Amino acid sequence: MESVLDFTGKTVLVVGGSSGIGNGIARAFLARGAQVHVIGTRAAATDYEGEDGSNLDGLHYSALDVTDDQAVAAYSPAFDRLDILILSQGLVKYGRAEFEMAEFRRVTDVNLMSAMACAIRFRPMLADSNGSLIIISSVAAFLAAKGNPAYNASKAGVTGLARNLGQAWAGEGIRVNAIAPGLVETKLTRITTGNAQRLASTLTRIPLGRLGTVDEIAGVALFLASPLSSYMIGQTLLVDGGRLL
Repeated sequence: MESVLDFTGKTVLVVGGSSGIGNGIARAFLARGAQVHVIGTRAAATDYEGEDGSNLDGLHYSALDVTDDQAVAAYSPAFDRLDILILSQGLVKYGRAEFEMAEFRRVTDVNLMSAMACAIRFRPMLADSNGSLIIISSVAAFLAAKGNPAYNASKAGVTGLARNLGQAWAGEGIRVNAIAPGLVETKLTRITTGNAQRLASTLTRIPLGRLGTVDEIAGVALFLASPLSSYMIGQTLLVDGGRLL
């Protein structure tokens, strides 16, 4: 079984791999032999030094504004082969900011529009390698995310995008799937995880009674990128501790 999860000789790109779930996924592939590249928003990897949830040691970093379609199309990667593409970029705005059109558009641009732009950009490389594309959605795609209509809509859109690209690109040898994490402690969820009362209330709705970890999400990404899931396309796997049961 371990040999199936050996990614030695594989090249992985994690968009949004500078922190949080994306960084955890990047490090999981690195630990299993892959050459791992990450894209973030800051100018250099050193800009993340000392930040909780960010460890770029051993990863190849580049900066890119993935909401700029032209910049994504013109992006010149530091690799000539790509086996696995993880799209983990994400944004949420609290305080009911997403009910304003400017913020609604900004969140949707990051979470959904940029995912399509990146998928299109790297489609030829994935086709050449019979590669795997994994998009990070959210449990919020399947329920109302109170106060966050843009996050909800964009993550629901990601599940639809995975289905459609899975169907459209299977003939090219590209397997497209998605992961929908539940509550995992990252900087995007600190409005809940950093508030003891809110966290306690949330945990009562999770049958496992605890937060998920970035390593648990990374484990599912390893599975989806491996031969173990070779007959799966267009699926969104819920990793939510039973939140939707």
